[in-house]
Amino acid sequence: MTTQRRTVDESYWIATTPDTGYPTPDTDLTADVAVIGGGIAGLCTAWDLVRAGLDVVVLEADRIAAGVSGYTTAKLTAAHGIRYAALEAKHGADDARLYALSQQEAVERTAALCAELDIDAELEHAPAFTYVQDPARVDELRQEAAAARRAGLDASFTTETELPFDIAGAVRVEGQLQFHPRKFLLALAEHITRAGGRIFERARVTGLHDGARCRLTTESGSTVEARDAVIATHYPVFDRTLLFTRIKPRRELVIAAPVPSDAAPAGMYITPEGGTRSLRSAPYDDGRRLLIVTGESFEPGAGGVRGRYDRLEAWAREHLPHFAEKGETYRWAAQDNDSADQLPYVGHAHPGTQHLFVATGFGGWGMSNGVMAGHLLTAHIAGGPRPAWTDLYDPRRLPPIRDAGQVASYQASAAKHFVGDRLHTSHVDALTDIPPGSGAVVRLDGKRCAVYRDESGHATALSARCTHLGCLVQFNDAERAWECPCHGSRFGTDGSVLHGPATRPLEPRETPDSPDDPGTPA
Repeated sequence: MTTQRRTVDESYWIATTPDTGYPTPDTDLTADVAVIGGGIAGLCTAWDLVRAGLDVVVLEADRIAAGVSGYTTAKLTAAHGIRYAALEAKHGADDARLYALSQQEAVERTAALCAELDIDAELEHAPAFTYVQDPARVDELRQEAAAARRAGLDASFTTETELPFDIAGAVRVEGQLQFHPRKFLLALAEHITRAGGRIFERARVTGLHDGARCRLTTESGSTVEARDAVIATHYPVFDRTLLFTRIKPRRELVIAAPVPSDAAPAGMYITPEGGTRSLRSAPYDDGRRLLIVTGESFEPGAGGVRGRYDRLEAWAREHLPHFAEKGETYRWAAQDNDSADQLPYVGHAHPGTQHLFVATGFGGWGMSNGVMAGHLLTAHIAGGPRPAWTDLYDPRRLPPIRDAGQVASYQASAAKHFVGDRLHTSHVDALTDIPPGSGAVVRLDGKRCAVYRDESGHATALSARCTHLGCLVQFNDAERAWECPCHGSRFGTDGSVLHGPATRPLEPRETPDSPDDPGTPA
């Protein structure tokens, strides 16, 4: 019999780990290297640098491992969907091989690091599958399996899986991992500080001078001077990298619920069909595992997020026995950045710098790429042999002519929102049109404002212009946040920055006094 279930609007990884409490800087600091960002790329970079003997400061805008890395599905794999055939066709067989080598090495480095440091991150070995149900796509998967094998992965084509529904075919890649990302990162952070590294939270970097030495200014007013600096904020928070023209943000929804252990897949699965569907399971309690389902890819600010959650859950209930029958159901959303040429940007931030580095454009595969980035950036900064794939990920690479159309598409998408959204006179006509617990863009005194009304009807008005480059924000009805459709910045209903590249909050606005408006001036 189905019992009442409870929906938890939080990442399971965050809900099952303790809060952190690293200090906020209250004085000026110096270091060999300043790492901006406390997710997997930032913390892996910091660990490798500390182990190389460098003095490292990590500056996290909020809490470590509580941003993008805390909202992942935590597949640690070199199997990135239908990827290798496209890489081979676009970049050549050698580059496809280097990509596979770098990703598989990251998988193995993580396993070795957990063993070396005795980190209990619920690490499990599992094969990774990319499957299709449409018979017309089987040849595509056969080609992908062959390309992945040529790239050096233990890959094969199969029509057999443990999934409880029929498939037409799948690529199976052996030797992959899944884990609890936050348990891994919180333990790694402790090892960083024990080794002499310094971690600061609530230390949003709002200014950066890039020269012979780097000088960083934090929101609290403290400065950090370092020989080198690393921007590991997922989306680069400083536009001098010019990468915002070559990366595009997207969000995907995640739902997770306990199922009987014998109903949970042991492997990791993804399909490009139906707006992407990805699933894996994780340890939960005696006799049950947590089944994690991801999908419904969309641009930040696209709206209709509640409906997307409903579609994803409907798919899970239809295809996966026992999903969400009883107990807690978790739901959260992940944000990723896709690069124009399907390769991350890891290395020198721009052609004119020797001391500023960046890691971004992971394309939905941040776990392996975050570990890879730590290794590669440490080779740049600490010296020594550089990996064979160094040039492959160089952010200074020029996009090939064949990718110019994709770059133009990214820029056109941002321009469409920047200009087109302003052509709308308003998204609602009056404050009273905004239901309690929701938000909308409305004109107040001739200015477009982002207005949120809480459950009691109180209205909080903010400037609707994103503080990054001025695009108009849109309301996410499921997560109750303001999102920029141009470059993916996200803001709380109070205007606070939830996700960059923006570093400044939305500016407050006043709501007009009106007997028809139960809100008060924000």
